[in-house]
Amino acid sequence: MAVQENVFVVVDPNNDVHVAFDRAMLTAPLRSVPPKLSVMVTTNRETVDTSASNSNLYRKASWFNDTIRKPLDDCGLEYDIEVSWCQDWQESILVAAKRAGATEIYLPMHSKPYSSRLTFSDSKWELFKRAECPVILVRPNTALQRKVILAAVNFQATKPKQIELNKKILERSHWVAEGYGAELHIVNGYLESLNYPDRGKLVHETGLPSERIHVLQGYTDNVVADVARTIKADVVILGTLGQNGREKSIRGNTAERVISAIKGDAVIINA
Repeated sequence: MAVQENVFVVVDPNNDVHVAFDRAMLTAPLRSVPPKLSVMVTTNRETVDTSASNSNLYRKASWFNDTIRKPLDDCGLEYDIEVSWCQDWQESILVAAKRAGATEIYLPMHSKPYSSRLTFSDSKWELFKRAECPVILVRPNTALQRKVILAAVNFQATKPKQIELNKKILERSHWVAEGYGAELHIVNGYLESLNYPDRGKLVHETGLPSERIHVLQGYTDNVVADVARTIKADVVILGTLGQNGREKSIRGNTAERVISAIKGDAVIINA
């Protein structure tokens, strides 16, 4: 029996278009059991103009009713709405998502006007690293119906945490593909021939036909982006290791480069 998911959706009132909120509502009816939506209205003060002249920082009650409550009521979804004034943006999301029992976090992502690539503030990267459930990064103008799913794995991994992360990525990828009736592909990049992943193991553990497994030489971000473009992937699923200490401060890792390189939505699985 399917279990009801709890989708935690971040809405930034500073934006005029709410891509994560729209995506969560549009995809909810596609699931066998419609999820509950926990909507959090909050602004990342690191990246938003907080001066008094920013008219988007002023929102009337009618804005909440017209933009959030009415669309939810029209969809007939179970939901909660809360507003956060917390200055610690990422921490407030993590705390509220845990309190809500979130099984997914939908986060809106917008590129800079002069670039198609995403950039990440420290607070956003901290959120990715510490989230206890998958984080879905939603970009504008991406496909509603997930027809092709691409999961990025690292089957050269030898450390237990990395092997466990591969398992989580595959489990989530199959879940998403089955939920949307989508075609699932797997990609594994490698740099040197000595580091070539075991293709037979990939076929066995993924349960996919060989033609849907892409093992290519090159840097992971380039390999994933190239395959995603070739197969016209609607969403890319990848993992990141929740690091501690000095490693935690290093933001320029493979996951960030992959997310920046692809054009569509991304699902981040944390080890």
